[in-house]
Parts: sequence; C-alpha cells; structure tokens
Amino acid sequence: MKHRIIVLGAGYAGAFGAGYLARHLHSDDFAITVVNAEPDFVERLRLHQVAAGQDLKHRPLTEVFAGTDIQLKIARVTAVDPDNRTVAVTDGQRVDLLEYDTLLYTLGSTAAVHAVPGVEEHAFHIAARPSALRLRDRLDELNGDGTLLVIGGNLTAIEAATEIAESRPGLRVEVATSGELGGWLGPVARDHLLRAFNRFGILVHEHSPIERVTADGAYAADGTFFASDATVWAAGFAVHPIAAESGLAVESNGQITVDRQMRSVSHPEVFAAGDAVFTLGDNGKPLPMNCGSAGFSVKQAIKAIIGELTGREVVNTGLLYFGNHISLGRKDAIYQLVDGDATSKPGAFRGRTTARVKNSILKGAAWGAGHPTFGMPARKHRLAAQTVRSTEATAA
Repeated sequence: MKHRIIVLGAGYAGAFGAGYLARHLHSDDFAITVVNAEPDFVERLRLHQVAAGQDLKHRPLTEVFAGTDIQLKIARVTAVDPDNRTVAVTDGQRVDLLEYDTLLYTLGSTAAVHAVPGVEEHAFHIAARPSALRLRDRLDELNGDGTLLVIGGNLTAIEAATEIAESRPGLRVEVATSGELGGWLGPVARDHLLRAFNRFGILVHEHSPIERVTADGAYAADGTFFASDATVWAAGFAVHPIAAESGLAVESNGQITVDRQMRSVSHPEVFAAGDAVFTLGDNGKPLPMNCGSAGFSVKQAIKAIIGELTGREVVNTGLLYFGNHISLGRKDAIYQLVDGDATSKPGAFRGRTTARVKNSILKGAAWGAGHPTFGMPARKHRLAAQTVRSTEATAA
C-alpha cells in the first residue's frame, strides 16, 4: 500500500512543499494529494496590486503540478481529525473524507475580520483573492472619485495604500493606525516612508485605534468618525481556526505548536509550515508571519518528512529573519534590515533599485512554487522498510 501524504493549501509554502515531495519521493511508494480551495496558485504577496487594478499572471494548479503524480483536489477544508488521520473537504456540493498517513498543513492565515465589530460586514481585505477582487470592483465603481480608508499601520496597510494611491490618482486615500505609521522602522526607512506618503497625498491618522466599522466609514476609540466610500481592514492576520478545532496542540492565537522539525508536538504524523505554524527562529524569537518564514519553515518540514519516511538524515534548515521588504507602489520600496534581536537597524535600502529587487524576489518565489517539476531527479527515494510496516499497520 502506498504511503498517503496530504498537503492542505497550495500557496507559497504548500505548492513548493508538494512539488518538492513529488520530485524526491518515488510514486510507486507514495501517493501525494494537494487540497486547495481555489483552482489557481495565488500570489498573495501581490494582492494589493490586484486590488489596485493590475492583472497578475494566471497560474492554474493543473499546470503547476503537470508532470507530477500529484492528485489535485479543488475543495475547501472543513475539518481535520488527527486522531483518526482524516481530513473533511467540500467542493460545495458534497463532503469527502480523505485519509492520510502524513499530513502537511499549510492553510496559512487570513485577515482578522472578527477583531472589531463591523469589519466582516462592511470592510474589504486583501488577504485573499476574492476579497481583493471585490475591492477592485468597488474602486472601479468609484471611478477615481471618493475616499478609501485603509485601517492599519504595518506592511499590508502600507503596501495597499501606496499601490492604490499610485494606480488611482483621483482617489482620496487615508490611513488610520493605532500607533505610528511604520513605527517599528529605523529612522532612515521611516523618513522615506513618510515622504512617499506625502508624495502620494495619503492622509495619515496616527494614534487612532478603530473600534467600529460601518457601511460609510469607521469610528476611532475617541469617537472620531472617518468617512469613507470603501474601507480596507489591514490591521492584523488570523490563522484558520481549523487547527485549533481539530485537537492539534496550538498556541493562544491558533498557530500549530511544532518542534524544530515542524512536527506537531501532539500528533507526530502532522507537519506544519507557513503562517499556520508557531516556531522559534534561530534568534530565539517567534518567526513572523511572512513569505520568508514560510520558505524556511516549509523547507524544514519537507526535509523532515523525507528523512523520516526514507530513512535519511534530517538536516536543520536555518530559521532566519532578515528584515522587511515593503513596496511603495511600483517604483519605490524599502528594505529594513534587523539585528539579531529582530530590532530594526538605523539604516535601510530604499528607492527604485530596492523596488526592482523586491519585484525580482516575488517573481522568483512565484516561479519556484509554480514549477515543481524543475530539476526532477532521475532517481527518487523509496519508502523505508520500517515505515512500510507502520503504514500497513495503520491501514489494518
């Protein structure tokens, strides 16, 4: 019987992880299934561009996984039962129960729409393609007129506000943040950020925590009302609640608790990567939710899976945090380096060249996730004998 591996999610971490496993594990011994809610690979890090009105390259997952033996299932995950090693999924018409021997959980995160009353009902977000497209449609309706309010002061809010302001110059863009805009940045980077906001004519309301969102704006804690024709919630992310509901060991925020190999501390046949995982970086601090962390964590997870199933030594991947790369429209960007304590350094890279570098990095990440057959080895690893016995015992 083949060892069944299920990968939940086909974002940056899931698509890369599934492709890597397919490249290195022998199809006579392993059956790999990828479950994803959308039929396409979505460049989540570019969704602010989608909202602004730009079109991204279409990457159907059928083409992404062409040439592999991966079975693709377009469906939404509704439940995970790690005690019985099953996953419940639905395509909107029927519910299927999938059985696994090894699970790679990469469902990621989405906007924290339940954080403040009214967000779920009245605000847009850009943490998923459908919501980014809805925001795009709303901005098209405004036709360059009206006010857009972006709530938040970190990376997503900054990139959304500047991208939309640049792409739709007639629109009035405002930002409301609970603290300082980009307050974690070093002095050079923050000065560049504020000058970019001034250049785009973006009005910033600092120290204005939002307590309620309505159909026509949002109320700050001090009662100030910010009127808007479209409101974007970019004030934090939340992981999918399925992990916590499944019985897997999780942190208080719902992230899966894992060991150094990205293995669940409560269910050793479950591995996790990306925004869904809580792990400490090499600096002793939790890895942040970002693309870089997703890359490091999924590389560690797939090395551990391959090592365990084929009897090979598992080499630790560095769990590093170098800094933040922030787009300020298409022609400007900031790269804020951090020290070993994850504190921003005084200096930063910035400007047009930095924007080109970020664009190249994003293209490389999308290319890597979208070409899992590249470098397909002629000789793949077979299932170790002890794992065969374990798999057969589980099936019995």
